[in-house]
Amino acid sequence: MSELVTLQTYLGTWAGSDAARKAVAETVTAIAEAGIGIAELVARGPLEEGLARIRGTDPNAGGDAQKELDVVAEERIRAALLPTPAAFLASEESEELIPLNPRGRLVVAVDPLDGSSNIDTNVSVGTIYSILPYDPAVHADPVSAVMRPGVNQVAAGFLAYGPATILVATFGEGTQVFVHDRRSGDFVLARAAVEIPVETKEYGVNQSNARQWHAPMRRYVEDCLAGKEGPRGKDFNMRWVGSMVADAFRIFTRGGVYVYPGDKRKGYENGRLRLIYEANPVAFLVEQANGGATDGTTRILDITPHHIHQRIPLVFGSKAEVEKIASYY
Repeated sequence: MSELVTLQTYLGTWAGSDAARKAVAETVTAIAEAGIGIAELVARGPLEEGLARIRGTDPNAGGDAQKELDVVAEERIRAALLPTPAAFLASEESEELIPLNPRGRLVVAVDPLDGSSNIDTNVSVGTIYSILPYDPAVHADPVSAVMRPGVNQVAAGFLAYGPATILVATFGEGTQVFVHDRRSGDFVLARAAVEIPVETKEYGVNQSNARQWHAPMRRYVEDCLAGKEGPRGKDFNMRWVGSMVADAFRIFTRGGVYVYPGDKRKGYENGRLRLIYEANPVAFLVEQANGGATDGTTRILDITPHHIHQRIPLVFGSKAEVEKIASYY
């Protein structure tokens, strides 16, 4: 039996004696450790009284209803990052950047609890993170360190809190999957150098919104539904959880394509997912796993944000299918 590789072993090998890499490794370790605590809270479900309750009447900084668990998750991550080389935390739950280590040289962007609207139904939820370099001599305004195209990320990943607690991570050298071993307390490498199949017969989209879609998306899904008899010449399955980390992990496991388009509804013109907190880190992970990620036509990692909480349509997964969707526009 081959020796198990823990997250700490993997990070130590990857970082070596490089100071910048060591800083990233320390930051990812802190996020992973915070995730273990968040997973425990999520697992207790309704036993943790009030955590699934909507917090007040005002939405969070991203415009979504905010639950108590969103706030607790953000606080867990903030506390874990305080002693790390992270200078600031950008969070979907907060309007402004949160200061951390004044000597830090990294900025972390995070969705503390993606899919929290599903928490009452016991669906997998998760934490998504993105790490960018920060140099105060270059970025006089720390926000400018975050407002850069996703190609500038040095690491990204997400934790999925489901039957197992999973960490999907990239440091720009492939995408790796780690599983939290509850016996040892370690994250253990389960799949190295993940590759998303190029072709697929599976797509994920909330089809209840079809009447609101623009013509290219309607045509794409109609052609999928037509199956072997239609222009695609093959039958498709549709899968949709509604929690992006769960849908994403399925794609890393068996391929497929995830689609969250903009539509005609007020507030949905650019979809509902955030470029900085969700689209960029997932796009980095997907591309490192031989997949593709666009806003329908443009590569996600090439897009310059114009607002810290900017929303964007998102298509990601099997590369050939992502390219096929772009051909409809």
